[in-house]
Formats: sequence, C-alpha cells, structure tokens
Amino acid sequence: MAAICNVCGLPDELCICQEIAKEQQKAIISTERRRYGKFVTKVEGIDDAAIDINQLAKTLKNKCAAGGTVKGRLIELQGDHKKKAAEVLRDNGFNVEVR
Repeated sequence: MAAICNVCGLPDELCICQEIAKEQQKAIISTERRRYGKFVTKVEGIDDAAIDINQLAKTLKNKCAAGGTVKGRLIELQGDHKKKAAEVLRDNGFNVEVR
C-alpha cells in the first residue's frame, strides 16, 4: 500500500506539497568559527513542517562527507562546506542564499 501525504491526502507518488514547500523556502547558509579555530556550516531558514529536516541533514552530511547535527530547524555541518551544501540544496529544489 502506498504511503499517504499528511498534508494533502494524496499518495506520495502524486504529492506536490514538498516540492511547493521547497520552492517557497529560502535556505540561508553561513559559517561560524568555533573553539580551537574549527568551522561549522549552518543551514537555516527551512521552517516548513512538510520538509523532513532529518532526511535533508542526512543527505547534506553524506554529500559533504562531514558529521553534523540538527538543532530544532537548524542544520549544523562540521567544517566549511558552504559551496557544496549550496549545490546540494539547489539540486534538491531550494532557493539558496550564501552569507
């Protein structure tokens, strides 16, 4: 049996809720210097509940070959991965702003 979208009630194959939500979101990517000179890449601005933030974080961590975490609706990646993270988010349909 096909999974049903919680937002629109259509099967996942026909659901466009996540695609619409991605196009309306503006992901903001920035870096921050932490203790001992380590960099952390932060991805924020993805507030829609229709987007699975944990799955998106997993994709980013795999593509950037880095560790990371999710804190609320903020994704943190270990290291300076602004360019690669922006590329991955654009490929997934997000509008991206790099700071």
